[in-house]
Amino acid sequence: MKLIQIAGYLGSGKTTLIIALVKALAESGAKIAVMVNDVGEIPVDGRVMQEYGLTVKDIGGGCICCQVAGSMMKTLEILSREQRPDLVIIEPTGIAVPESIRKTALLTAARTHISIGPTIVLFDTTRAEKLLTYETLQRLVATQLSDADIIALSKVDAAPEETITQAAAAVRGMNPSAEVLRLSVRTGEGISDLSRAVLEMSIPA
Repeated sequence: MKLIQIAGYLGSGKTTLIIALVKALAESGAKIAVMVNDVGEIPVDGRVMQEYGLTVKDIGGGCICCQVAGSMMKTLEILSREQRPDLVIIEPTGIAVPESIRKTALLTAARTHISIGPTIVLFDTTRAEKLLTYETLQRLVATQLSDADIIALSKVDAAPEETITQAAAAVRGMNPSAEVLRLSVRTGEGISDLSRAVLEMSIPA
């Protein structure tokens, strides 16, 4: 069972990507489960994904990287024992820090048959200036990006090419070791590359 994390600031397109990515991964025959962390009381994203026929486990009541880390570990253990999916995709809340979630997953991996796949962090190119210049946002976004194995420049179909080029340079400066991909769920750009990376990439513990 391999754990994949798809993170990114609020509104970056995580749920839409997961739906598209799961469809692509299903073509390989992989059995997939999705864990959704909504801070609010109503798990809207989880309900949306269930409409697409995905196995969804909601972890509400707080941020997955802090208040509900124990719930995440318990859910992973149940999935490993009862459903045994090939891949588990975690969608944390938009303010979560990916490295904290990875540490919780590693603790669970010590007790279950879990391997760690790539952490994919989305960067919304349509809001690039705001995400890179607003001080409070910039700190959080930089932290999220620094934890990524793959940075996906999302919504490239809706952003000027100059903005995308500048965003690519900025995120590479924050995380030179991450792979940077262009992504548009609307046109399908980048979906096959992400699908291949999810299946092939494993991160050492």
